[in-house]
Amino acid sequence: MQPLTAADLSHDRDFARALDAQDGLAPLRGRFALPLRRPDDIYFVGNSLGPMPHAARTLVLEELEDWSRLGVAGHMGARRPWYSYHEQLRAPLARLVGAREHEVVAMNSLTANLHLLMTTFYRPEGARTRLLLEKGAFPSDTYAVMSHVAARGLDPAAHVVEIAPRAGEWTIREEDIEARIAELGDTLALAMLPGVQYRTGQAFDIARLTRAAHAVGARCGWDLAHAAGNLALDLHGSGADFAVWCSYKYVNSGPGAVAGAFIHERHVRDTALPRHAGWWGNDPKTRFRMEERFVPTQHADAWSLSNPPILAVAPLVASLAEFDAAGIAALRAKSMRMTALLEFRLREIEGVEIITPAATHARGAQLSLYFPNNARTRYESMLAAGLACDYREPGIVRLAPAPLFNTFDEVWRAAEIVRSACATG
Repeated sequence: MQPLTAADLSHDRDFARALDAQDGLAPLRGRFALPLRRPDDIYFVGNSLGPMPHAARTLVLEELEDWSRLGVAGHMGARRPWYSYHEQLRAPLARLVGAREHEVVAMNSLTANLHLLMTTFYRPEGARTRLLLEKGAFPSDTYAVMSHVAARGLDPAAHVVEIAPRAGEWTIREEDIEARIAELGDTLALAMLPGVQYRTGQAFDIARLTRAAHAVGARCGWDLAHAAGNLALDLHGSGADFAVWCSYKYVNSGPGAVAGAFIHERHVRDTALPRHAGWWGNDPKTRFRMEERFVPTQHADAWSLSNPPILAVAPLVASLAEFDAAGIAALRAKSMRMTALLEFRLREIEGVEIITPAATHARGAQLSLYFPNNARTRYESMLAAGLACDYREPGIVRLAPAPLFNTFDEVWRAAEIVRSACATG
């Protein structure tokens, strides 16, 4: 699927319909329960909560049936045995984020995983105590980082360094991040950065910024809440030390879904690394000896604490199957075409400022629109017209056409709704 350039694009609705007719991924839409009040409503808020795969209902009901039928025997005797349930997630998770199977694990929530991995990878010692964070990060990240640093007995005001966009700009220049990392030098212990910034939709070059952190002897971790299931990632190749993500946005695994984590194999093999330990991170070959000494498995599982919650993980099995059916590369290619069409359609509307980068490599599925005037009124008008989107201060409306279940015709119609909101709001 070739990218669309401005010369290829058209404002004609038939153009959008032709793209749908040529779309080999179009049948995937029927595999999702789209929460539409009316047939022509548009769900462009999968960046906040993805819709339910129909298969999720079947899988959860099967686990409930096995529980009622087998009780404790389900650990080994369920149709998908609970004891090894998490193992079926390894290969599809690895394909989703560009990792090796022993580098990924589904566990906990994003913020819990962030705390667990900062225990390992934020090791303040001597002068190397600083932690670099984007200013305006998603609040949960900010709370986690500040509280984690404080729990180490350090003052966050002195040891957390925030980097912001330049005055008058919405997005952070990657060269500014590199320069700040170089400036911090041997005082930097950890750079904690977003794969995609939640407010602006800016995507960052993970490999480039990881190299910058490693060049000064620091480690680099990533919050991929808005990148997993959105971008074609190569976590192993990037050299990132670790990454965490949630699974309820683009990964479509349900509200509060079980999250994921990546730990690069050079760290996975190091069983001496400090970490919080739990029974499920112990080597499975010795797990049932019930010994007092923790022996971590040489797998990302070594950071997991408890056996997975089967009823909560089942929807993740369903959603990952849909990603495998499509392939993340094909999904990303369609996403870039959808976003290109949406941007093309929105650029001509007076009163709309697109604050997401124009370069396709520097954004994912989301376009963030800034309205300097009457933003809330315009947002409410879009909702009333059937365009499900979301609002973030100050005056930002986020639209995220997702290639798994959205259509090019929906992109065309969404732009018309924005146009109408701007004319009347």
